[in-house]
Amino acid sequence: MSTYIFSSESVGEGHPDKVADTISDAILDAVLAQDPKGRVACETLVKSNVVVIAGELTTTAKLDFETIVRNAIRGIGYTNSDDVFHADTVFINNYLTGQSPDIAQGVDAKKAKGKKTAEQGAGDQGIMFGYACDETPELMPAPVMFAHRLGRELTAIRKSGKVKWLRPDAKTQVSVEYVDGKPTRIVNVVISTQHAAGVEHAEIEKFCIEKVIKKVLPKNLLKGTEFLINPTGNFVIGGPQGDSGLTGRKIIVDTYGGTGRHGGGAFSGKDPSKVDRSAAYMGRWVAKNVVAAGLAKRCEVQFAYAIGHPLPVSVHVDTFGTGTKPDAAILEGILKVFSFKPADIIKQLKLLRPIYSKSTNYGHFGKDDEDLTWERTDKAAALKKAVK
Repeated sequence: MSTYIFSSESVGEGHPDKVADTISDAILDAVLAQDPKGRVACETLVKSNVVVIAGELTTTAKLDFETIVRNAIRGIGYTNSDDVFHADTVFINNYLTGQSPDIAQGVDAKKAKGKKTAEQGAGDQGIMFGYACDETPELMPAPVMFAHRLGRELTAIRKSGKVKWLRPDAKTQVSVEYVDGKPTRIVNVVISTQHAAGVEHAEIEKFCIEKVIKKVLPKNLLKGTEFLINPTGNFVIGGPQGDSGLTGRKIIVDTYGGTGRHGGGAFSGKDPSKVDRSAAYMGRWVAKNVVAAGLAKRCEVQFAYAIGHPLPVSVHVDTFGTGTKPDAAILEGILKVFSFKPADIIKQLKLLRPIYSKSTNYGHFGKDDEDLTWERTDKAAALKKAVK
């Protein structure tokens, strides 16, 4: 038998990097709510009591950036009297400028000097991956899905007000033992949660084990599991006070926890003309439908783009030996059912809507929300029919 342990992590909404992602996606959604064709590439830096937003933004929308930023921080929960990073008192620096016309002419669906077609092209060159597997009902890898469940539960309890000492910053991690490719046991669980001063470690430990871990993780997998709760012993100083945060620094948390590969491009703060985001969502949609169709137990899709070009320069499928049909046949079926042109991706997944704040935290994949169209399995039947 083949036995190994695989670990994945997640982070809470109050983690500095996720604070940055949340602000960037809040600005994107504010643009798309007024101007569905707006172009946004917004990066955020947070540290201590400072927020810096920078990047490119071309839109007809009229925005109050200060209100957007403060509301995003307030929604996370940085509103306590002892917060150095506080929704009402942070200093906000805005360095957003217009999109480069050289990039714009490549993306725009019209002719331009030196551009080979009049179709909408990719917003950048790059490689994107999509992944799905049958380890969980969400068709996601078990370790990262379990880590997200822990983080979501911590946040739900904190925002309910039932546990007054919980604070927004948190990290979770789950290590799963696999035997012959199947999850058989959770080896250990790590939770680090920020808390108010004066709370005993024993209280935090008991709460996390009894009210979070044992509530959301499968009981049949908690066999001899080691629990590591706030292993440093104290976690009062957290969030941007304790560490700087940047948009796009949690790309593995955002995707498959390291199980599926990643092309390197971040998601948050980018409108769907940027294939870093839209094509990664497309890859998830395709891979999930392959698994949902019963064509494979695991599926990874990779494709690549050239800036300004309307077609992918390559498409590749790998089912890791789990396919019921050869990978070449599955790829042929995929190309019959799906279109990978950037304009078609946007249309198929209805991406010109202010939906992105729903994707920011606890993974961009594996959520049950009708607005996150890349989680649909509506093409499974067509794929099954197309694969010969």
